[in-house]
Amino acid sequence: MRWRSGLAGGAAALLALACAARQEPSGPSGSPPPPEQVQLLRQRAEGFYQKLVARRFNTLETFDDPALRQHFRSLDLFFDYYADLAQSLAEAHFERSRPVRVAVEELRFEDPEHARLRVHFVGEDGRPLRPDRAALLRTDLWEFEEGEWWIRPGKL
Repeated sequence: MRWRSGLAGGAAALLALACAARQEPSGPSGSPPPPEQVQLLRQRAEGFYQKLVARRFNTLETFDDPALRQHFRSLDLFFDYYADLAQSLAEAHFERSRPVRVAVEELRFEDPEHARLRVHFVGEDGRPLRPDRAALLRTDLWEFEEGEWWIRPGKL
């Protein structure tokens, strides 16, 4: 299968979060977060985005996965994020709504408690007679609350 070769690439691409993602240390407030807080975000985000590689987003198995839900402060926030991502993957014509590679391209802090991660999803094009790749670029907001980083989805 074509997507299996993307798994190794997906795992390697996730290292971009820890190593090569362009980082803007602070936003308009001018105060960067402490280094340990930045490291915590990198670890948490890497764990989350790695779980998205090769997962089908149009199945109950992925929707019910507690490992994905643990990155959100509430089930409602997870539902909002999941619905938005699943719809975006379908509209971008991802084959089986499955990304084969996920990479964080940019990490930008608005202030010490809010970071925006620009994430690039790549998959096979699911349309007939289109051997190309499908791609989706989105920005996820992460918030630091009570000693932990959480994904904060936008409203649908």
